[in-house]
Amino acid sequence: MRIAVIGAGAVGLYFGARLQIAGHDVRFLLRRDYDAITTAGLTVTTPSGDFHIEKIQGFRDSREMGEVDLVLVALKAFANAHLVEMVRPFMRGDAAVLTIQNGLGNEELLAAAFGAERVLGGVALIGANRGEPGVVHHLAYGAIRLGEFGGGPSPRTEQLAAMFNAAGIRCDAVADLRKIRWEKLVWNIPFNGLCALTGHTPAILLARPAMRRLIAALMAEVIAGGNAQGLSEPIPQNGFIEEMLARTERNTGSYRPSMMIDRLEGRPLELEAIYQIPLQLAAKQGIEMVRVEMLHALLTQGEPT
Repeated sequence: MRIAVIGAGAVGLYFGARLQIAGHDVRFLLRRDYDAITTAGLTVTTPSGDFHIEKIQGFRDSREMGEVDLVLVALKAFANAHLVEMVRPFMRGDAAVLTIQNGLGNEELLAAAFGAERVLGGVALIGANRGEPGVVHHLAYGAIRLGEFGGGPSPRTEQLAAMFNAAGIRCDAVADLRKIRWEKLVWNIPFNGLCALTGHTPAILLARPAMRRLIAALMAEVIAGGNAQGLSEPIPQNGFIEEMLARTERNTGSYRPSMMIDRLEGRPLELEAIYQIPLQLAAKQGIEMVRVEMLHALLTQGEPT
C-alpha cells in the first residue's frame, strides 16, 4: 500500500517505520528532522529490539509526495489550521485518510473538506518520545484502534487492521469510533494536563496518594461526559479507571506525555481537541466536568488568546 504520513513526530515515525519494514511504500512529510533522516535514516529504540532504516522517503511539501492509497495523520491537533491543505493533494481516486490525532474534532474537520466517506479515525495507544534528530524512543504499547467516521463495521477497517497487525502493530477495528475517542480521553485529559503543569511523569504522579485520587476523579468526570454522548455501550466506571491506573504504573516509566513536552519546549498545547471540545459536548448533555474545567483553565494560562 502507498501511505503518506502527515505529522512525523515520534508516533508518526514509529508507525510509519513499522509499515515500511513490512514492505509498504511509506512517504513522510518531515519538518525539523528532514536533514537528519534523509541523510542518515531513522533509528528506533524499542523494548522489542532496536532497528535502523537506512533509506526514508522524506518530503518537505505534501504536494511533492505523489498519489497514495492512505494518508495517516499523526499531526498535533494545534496545527489543524494547516491540516486540510496538507491532505488535499492526496485526495484523488479512492484515497482514504486515517487520523490518529489526540482529542475530538479531527474527523469532522477532514469530513467537511473531503467527504465523510473518505475519513477514518483511530486512537494510538503508545508511549514514544523523540530523541536526537533522526531517533525515536518507543517506550511502551504500540497499538491502534480504528473505525469509520460514519460508524459501523466495514471491509475497509478490517483490511487496514489486518495491514497494521501484519506490520507488528496490534490493531483492532471497532464499530463505535466515538467510544474509543472518549476512552482515550480518560487517560489524556488527566495525564497530559497534570504532567504539563507539574513537570512530573505519570509514574511520579501516581506514587503520590493525593494526586492519584485527583487523577481518578478526573477520569470519572470524563467517563460521565463520554457516557452522555449516546455511545453504543457505556464506559464502565471503577473497573476501567483502576485498570488504566495500574497499566500506567506498570508501563509508562520515564514516558513524558506529549503536552508535557510541548509545554517544556514552549510550543502550543492541544487544548481545543483534548479539553475544549469535550467540555462543550459534555455541557450540551448537562454534564459538568468541574475538575476538567479547572485543569483546562490552568493550562490556558500563558497560551496565546
